[in-house]
Amino acid sequence: MEEGAQKVRAHVFIKGRVQGVLFRYATRDEANLRGVKGWVRNLSDGRVEAVFEGDKNKVDELIEFCHYGPPAAKVSSVEVRWEDYTGEFRDFHIRYR
Repeated sequence: MEEGAQKVRAHVFIKGRVQGVLFRYATRDEANLRGVKGWVRNLSDGRVEAVFEGDKNKVDELIEFCHYGPPAAKVSSVEVRWEDYTGEFRDFHIRYR
C-alpha cells in the first residue's frame, strides 16, 4: 500500500456479454494483483456488479480492466458510481447472491 494514497470506493456495473465468460474470476484475480478489496457478482439482468475499495490508482486500473474483461467477454458499457470509502473489506471475493 502506498503511503498517503487516496482511498476510494467504486460501485461498478458492467453490461454486455459478461456472464459465462469467467468475468467474476478474472476480476477477482485482477483485484488481488492490485490489493483492491471488495466483491463481484452476477446480476439476474445479465450484468456484473462489483464494489472496489483501495488506493485510487489501483481502483482506476481495475475499472479500466472492466472495460474489456477476460478474452471471451464483450463489454458494452461500464457504469461507475463513486461512494464514500468504508474500509469494510478484508479481501476481494465472489458473491453468489
